[in-house]
This record gives sequence, C-alpha cells and structure tokens, in this order.
Amino acid sequence: QVQLVESGGGLVQPGGSLRLSCAASGSTIYINRMGWYRQAPGKQRELVATISNGGSTNYADSVKGRFTISRDNAKNTVYLQMNSLKPDDTAVYYCNARYPFDKDYWGKGTLVTVSS
Repeated sequence: QVQLVESGGGLVQPGGSLRLSCAASGSTIYINRMGWYRQAPGKQRELVATISNGGSTNYADSVKGRFTISRDNAKNTVYLQMNSLKPDDTAVYYCNARYPFDKDYWGKGTLVTVSS
C-alpha cells in the first residue's frame, strides 16, 4: 500500500499560480504512474495530468500550456505547477498513484479556489 499526502492548495486570484505537492510513502517501488485529478462541485472527477516512471507526461486539454507535472523520485514526490489559473480550475485536487493491474490509490485532496 501507499499513503499519499497532498499540500499546496489555497485561494488564488485569476491569473495567479500555485504549486501542489504530493508525497508518497509506503510501497512506492511498485507505482507505475502518478498523477493529479480534480473534482469541481457538482461534477465528476477528471484527469488533470499524469507522469510515468519514465517521465512521460499526459495533460487534459483544458490545462495544456498552463500546468506542468513533475516528480522527484528521490523524494517520492510529484508536483503540479499551475499557472494562469482560471475560475474554472476551482476544484478539489487529488493525487493518484497507479499500481499494476490498474489498481489506484488516492490522497484525501487539497482545495484550490480561483477567485477575485
């Protein structure tokens, strides 16, 4: 098993930036991929970005060019740098760790609010 702890959420004005962090502990050696998902009020959870063990990244069209996912394998930490934030980015952001056979683990989430 793995434990995922997110941090870095908060209130930011439109056009601003935030960096989310997700620290993984436990059986991290078996993780295939890590990523960020988000869930806005009244909406389903959606993929934001993922990064594989080899460093390959994947982004939702809505965040391409604005968000960057990265990882520090030595620290078992994945980051999400979010720039040019919009009110539509307001959501609870969840860290995800994917294991073999598509078994997923989730963090508890961190709230990002984009508002003036």
